[in-house]
Amino acid sequence: MKTIGMLGGMSWESTLGYYRLINEGVKERLGALHSAKVALVSVDFEPIEKMQHAGDWDGTAKELCAAANSVEAAGADFLLICTNTMHKIAPQIEEALGIPLLHIADATAEVLCKKGIERVGLLGTAFTMEQEFYKGRLEEKYGLEVLVPPKEDRELVHQIIYEELCLGKTKEASKKEYLRIISDFSKSGAEGVILGCTEIGMLVKQDDTNVKLFDTTLIHATRAVEEAVV
Repeated sequence: MKTIGMLGGMSWESTLGYYRLINEGVKERLGALHSAKVALVSVDFEPIEKMQHAGDWDGTAKELCAAANSVEAAGADFLLICTNTMHKIAPQIEEALGIPLLHIADATAEVLCKKGIERVGLLGTAFTMEQEFYKGRLEEKYGLEVLVPPKEDRELVHQIIYEELCLGKTKEASKKEYLRIISDFSKSGAEGVILGCTEIGMLVKQDDTNVKLFDTTLIHATRAVEEAVV
């Protein structure tokens, strides 16, 4: 079994989900008392969040490259960045590493393509929904048509992520707003919706809607297990 490298803490709420899903996946595949071999470095999210909103991506890259190097030094065979947004600096992290990076957008797109999905909605932080590092990768590398909500709804989705979900809060009113936006995607012809923030799965589940949801935390963790169990 390979050792899975995890760069977490952004937020720790979703990193907890990753750890659980990865270990459940290994147990399902191997049985008995098997669990995942994991090398995890969890950063303090507060300064990272401040740099994000200040546009200091070079600062975040410096912090996370150092953390990623620590994961590699701990014996990881490959790395997961356990957050969608910080794939903004995935190229810098890849350059700093001597081990492969398992990109969350690639793992998600591969699932979408296997299911024949061509037009998909995207929920996430404003950075993920508006900037090209994620949406553009899905479109250019995989030929997907990616829809995002209108500006007012993007701001609402972003606010709920940072002010509620990253703090471990799930509110019924926020869930209703997310489900409304998901329904709007479907009305616009989306064949599914990417939950493109690793905390969104805490709030919205597949049982809540008939629209097909693609939870990036689950997809990324599942792909990591596939890579690790050889």
